Amino acid sequence: MAKDPYILDDQVGYLMRLASQRHAAIFQAHTLEGLTAMQFAALVRIGEQGKVSQNRLGRLAAMDVATIKGVVDRLRQKGLTLSEPDAEDKRRMLISLSPEGAALLERMTEVGRKVTEETLQPLRAEERAVFLDLLRKLT
Repeated sequence: MAKDPYILDDQVGYLMRLASQRHAAIFQAHTLEGLTAMQFAALVRIGEQGKVSQNRLGRLAAMDVATIKGVVDRLRQKGLTLSEPDAEDKRRMLISLSPEGAALLERMTEVGRKVTEETLQPLRAEERAVFLDLLRKLT
């Protein structure tokens, strides 16, 4: 008995990669000051938290230890974040937004909404809600 052919265009990983590449291109077309999607995610999480350790930031932004270190280093080099010792544990540094980082985050928040809108543009409103619900179930 012949097996069903493996059709790449029907595979979830392939389709998710194509959707991710499309979204990344849209993000890059709209981003400010060369901010990457990961840097933007970190800025959003820092903004939500006020002050946060690098370790916790990595968990909140779904990045491993090495990745979040690089992201935080680049944000610091761009002057978008500040670091200070944690008053409760001097070995730990707390990251917060610099005034420049807060201003960029404010501008980027609207850009982020535009990126989401453009990414989901092919879907009707009810499809968007279902799609986002399904993505949340996968993550």
